[in-house]
Amino acid sequence: MELSSLSCLLRHSTAQSGEQVERVLPADATMPPKVVVLTTFDLDEYVETALRNGAVGVLLKDATAEQMALAVRSAAGGDAMLSPQVTRRLLHRFTGSPDPRREDAVRRLSALTGKEREVLAAVGDGHANSAIAERLYLSEATVKTHVSRILAKLQLTNRVQAAILAHHAGLS
Repeated sequence: MELSSLSCLLRHSTAQSGEQVERVLPADATMPPKVVVLTTFDLDEYVETALRNGAVGVLLKDATAEQMALAVRSAAGGDAMLSPQVTRRLLHRFTGSPDPRREDAVRRLSALTGKEREVLAAVGDGHANSAIAERLYLSEATVKTHVSRILAKLQLTNRVQAAILAHHAGLS
């Protein structure tokens, strides 16, 4: 078996799971290794980042030695394996009832123009007015006007509420 086709188990104990997977999976590799991430973080965003960056499996730190071995064998065989807890949450997200906060946030955003939505997404990502202006090729005064209109249209009192709403709507 070639070294590049071996599965590896990447132990993850910091917030850079996706970055670590990227380092293990070089972009120019013809047959990159198959990575299974072992993580202490039971957070969907880390799972999604690892999977988007090429991991074929994610196990939580409480996985047994047998589960770890099975995950590596599965990866080597071309299959994927997720921790049962992660699988349960993913299934619930795809089959469960819609999130009422998201539905409400999306409904509220219908009052905004396209440019206001872009500004709101940038606010949701934590950007300051100057950075938003540079990013969207607007003057800082125009960004301030858009932010004021967003707050008024959505009946919000500050940028923090706007950022939360953007997150709930899936903009950021």
